[in-house]
Amino acid sequence: MSTVQPAGTRTELTREMVQRALDAKTKPPGSLGRLESLALQLALLQRTTAPVVDRARVVVFGADHGVAAEGVSAYPAAVTAEMMRNFARGGAAVTVLARANGADVEVVDVGVDADLAGLDGIVHAKVRRGTRNLAAEPAMTHAELEAALLVGRGAARRAAQDGVRALGLGEMGIGNTTAAAALLSATTGDSPSATVGRGTGVSDATLEHKRAVVDRALRRHAAVLHDPAARFAALGGLELAAIAGAALEAARLGIAVIVDGFISTVAVLAAMYLDPHAPLRDAIVCAHRSAERGHGLALRALGAEPLLDLDMRLGEGSGAACAIPLVRSAARILTDMATFESAGVSGRVE
Repeated sequence: MSTVQPAGTRTELTREMVQRALDAKTKPPGSLGRLESLALQLALLQRTTAPVVDRARVVVFGADHGVAAEGVSAYPAAVTAEMMRNFARGGAAVTVLARANGADVEVVDVGVDADLAGLDGIVHAKVRRGTRNLAAEPAMTHAELEAALLVGRGAARRAAQDGVRALGLGEMGIGNTTAAAALLSATTGDSPSATVGRGTGVSDATLEHKRAVVDRALRRHAAVLHDPAARFAALGGLELAAIAGAALEAARLGIAVIVDGFISTVAVLAAMYLDPHAPLRDAIVCAHRSAERGHGLALRALGAEPLLDLDMRLGEGSGAACAIPLVRSAARILTDMATFESAGVSGRVE
């Protein structure tokens, strides 16, 4: 069983060293575009000019949201538990896409409002049965936020123990686009009109209502929004917190963090504010540009450009599963491509 060692224990490697290795391959410099910059990122993350991404995993954190009681979703809250069972059976989009792309899936109950104790095929790590209604009171206590962060860190450590080198982060939770939009507005200052989208496909009337709910939540919690942990507890969700914890721990362990769509991106952005000194920026790979309103703002706040734009807005980690082959391909450029010297190919003459 292989493990990924924390960044501080790996041999130092400079950007210049990796760039020379890339430029020595049988291609014009930079001709593989963003695959080359991704290869460089993986090499620096793993501290080797031969990065490996053979083992990949998508973790799906499930939790419910008290704000669903405000009528902000096109689906009932019961769908969260029903989809957890679907994940366990392997019938969901993320499980199908992960299988197609040679990745495994771990499903974690961090806060589903149902008794799933008898369900096999998931990790049982429930902090509580859903958050409180963020429009009326803080969604979580600070202790619950910390507990959910630890659930995520545990998932990253399990991945490291299993030899995973790329960890996709997904979620399931009716109401979570509302929580993510509220947290994004509180973090960036953008208005709900810019951050709140249709989520599960709500009508125009419900969309306006959803924006009003987020606006009400922002005003209710205005006094604590300057503090990263307090605003996360007030407006976030248990699965968002677990994603944040997983991202922070995976980065510490030298694992590439493949960020899915809108909700996962907001969670990772919030993680950066929780721990500004964490090596998270060096580890994250944004999988795709979601069609959900607000995702572009979240990506801009991260300073990230996604690999794919497929007009997806499902969540679950489905976009992360689709990006895994690109991450593997980037690593193979460094490990498998011949150099000009080894292939006997003439190099540049100018």
